[in-house]
Amino acid sequence: MKRLVTMLLLLSVVTAILRTPPANALDNGVARTPPMGWNSWNSFGCNISESLIRQMADAIVSSGLRDLGYQYVVVDDCWFNPSRDSAGNLQGDPSRFPSGMQALGDYLHGKGLKFGLYQVPVDKTCAQYFGSYPGATGSQGHEAQDARQFAAWGVDYLKYDWCSPNGTINDQVATFAKMRDALAATGRPIVYSINPNSIHAKTGPQRNWGDVANLWRTTEDITNAWDTGQTNGYPMGIQNIVNVTVPLAGYAAPGRFNDPDMLEVGRGGMTDTEMRSHFALWAVMASPLIAGNDIRSMSSATQAILKNQDLIAVNQDSLGLQAMQVSNDGTRRVLAKRLANGDVAVALFNQGSATTTISTTAAAVGKTGTSFTLRDAWTGATSTTSGAITASVPGHGTVVYRVSGGGTGTTPTAFVSAASGRCLDVPNSGTANGTQPVIWDCHGAANQRWTVSGQTIQALGKCLDAPLNATAGAKAQLWDCNGGANQRWNLGADGTVSNAQSGLCLDVNGNNTANGTTVILWSCTAAANQRWTRT
Repeated sequence: MKRLVTMLLLLSVVTAILRTPPANALDNGVARTPPMGWNSWNSFGCNISESLIRQMADAIVSSGLRDLGYQYVVVDDCWFNPSRDSAGNLQGDPSRFPSGMQALGDYLHGKGLKFGLYQVPVDKTCAQYFGSYPGATGSQGHEAQDARQFAAWGVDYLKYDWCSPNGTINDQVATFAKMRDALAATGRPIVYSINPNSIHAKTGPQRNWGDVANLWRTTEDITNAWDTGQTNGYPMGIQNIVNVTVPLAGYAAPGRFNDPDMLEVGRGGMTDTEMRSHFALWAVMASPLIAGNDIRSMSSATQAILKNQDLIAVNQDSLGLQAMQVSNDGTRRVLAKRLANGDVAVALFNQGSATTTISTTAAAVGKTGTSFTLRDAWTGATSTTSGAITASVPGHGTVVYRVSGGGTGTTPTAFVSAASGRCLDVPNSGTANGTQPVIWDCHGAANQRWTVSGQTIQALGKCLDAPLNATAGAKAQLWDCNGGANQRWNLGADGTVSNAQSGLCLDVNGNNTANGTTVILWSCTAAANQRWTRT
């Protein structure tokens, strides 16, 4: 008996640990909207110098990009002296940065720009790991010292790149947190951008990193191509990155954003249509807009993309939300991003190679009413509609409309079971397709906040879904949003939530009331275990 009691107590402790709400997001006062700027790596790799960075800063100012929000100038790998000084301090490479890193920071600040640097949490930077740059000057064992050095140099943005095959995801969390805490201890506001994916298992999508960093890479490195056929491996094409990042929409918020890597706009390798799609999708996904082209020699087409003020406004919206998927039939994909003034940005994305018509409705993207204005983010043209949102979209193209007018019905809400008073809950914030909701004590975390948009119900960037051709007893589940009838729900005046395809109701299994009871589909009876109150 004593052993049984002990086992039960242990089980309760383990359950409590597993059910603990996620750690609070990093709140260091920066990156309240996705950072915008420029990074040296995509165009120049290790071939960088003080002169180059200053020239790029001058071009950012003279081109007008700074005044549109592009403010962070990030010096990537290979800026180091291959050896630390006698006190263990980092130094700039004297042949590349003869004036020193503080002088470079002062120059950037004098231009109204902000200073970013690259470093790694292990022993060697990526270039050092691959033998293309000498030394071993990673921050491993020097976290507090390096953070103080960055602050003294006036650094405003740290890109911190794993670059090692070693370590579990828990090791990564602990290691990245060391620099998070070291930066906080300096008292200087520094955007903290991490990449857990380099030369490692792709841990970017495996957790919400918002308790560790302001930005976290979701994939391996981007390359200047539309599609590399990679699920999440090196290198990643634009469409491949979108496929990984769209389902992570629930993680984004002011101060913490999914990072699908730097922009390839203006570097060739893709058509103008593809580069426009690249920029438009990064804008609606609330991604950092970090240019990677040579700003000194931008074509007019590149400038037209990077300077698109309608898309920049969508990206920089103060709500800090990432667009959620409304539908996807494998070719035609619709994403919708709610904006602070009640508008919704709608992206109609053609993943196919041939021109096609893509359509959705104002109701499907969370708008209510009968009269709306559509503003095309690329042409600036406006039109009116009673609800239809449609466009002919070229292959690999993306049309973005800003939808205004009407009202919104998309404020996140809790669904509280009338039988138990417990909330509809995504266990452990899991976002894998097929995750089955449960009921749990209400605590207000994101895994209990549901957004009703038209007939869809979403949490953590996924749609509440009934399996196709479901019968009584089938599980309710989360799934990638696809616009199907099995993802449309009717909210009854009696509190029932019934599926449009099957006609079955959300039901707390067996009329049980305990934490962890699964939610299934059952013939509608309006019993207490099928009634839900939205709060």
